[in-house]
Amino acid sequence: MKRNLPILCAITLAIAALSYFYSGFDDVSDVFAVNYKDRTAVKAGRVLYSDNCASCHGARLEGEASDWRQRNPDGSLPAPPHDETGHTWHHSDFMNFNTVKHGGLSDPDSNFISRMPAYKDVLSDKEIHDILAYIKANWPNEIQRRHDAMNSKQN
Repeated sequence: MKRNLPILCAITLAIAALSYFYSGFDDVSDVFAVNYKDRTAVKAGRVLYSDNCASCHGARLEGEASDWRQRNPDGSLPAPPHDETGHTWHHSDFMNFNTVKHGGLSDPDSNFISRMPAYKDVLSDKEIHDILAYIKANWPNEIQRRHDAMNSKQN
């Protein structure tokens, strides 16, 4: 029994960590795929984006500054564009969802400061999905195809 104790502890810890990680999602099965072909979701997402995101990320998904990679005086980066010129499509649906829900994470070790707030107390998971559907529906077909391929490898 003593030989199995470390293994049992590791398994228990892994289960606890996964439970904690997934506890913030209303429906875990929907977290991993954004349906940008659903016209109802895209239409709702357009309104939600306008109300919650456009003030920083631009009404036309263009971002906060012409050079969104140039740091602000406080060391943070401007809000990036969500069109094809930005980096949103370089991240999985899951990562984008997580960033909106839980906010951007600052990393003092890499000198990265994020001003992205958490929307977990403002938007439902469905509303976050609708916003991401709106964003993704506005990307060129080739970018959508590449993003779908990336997502399929992560699920």
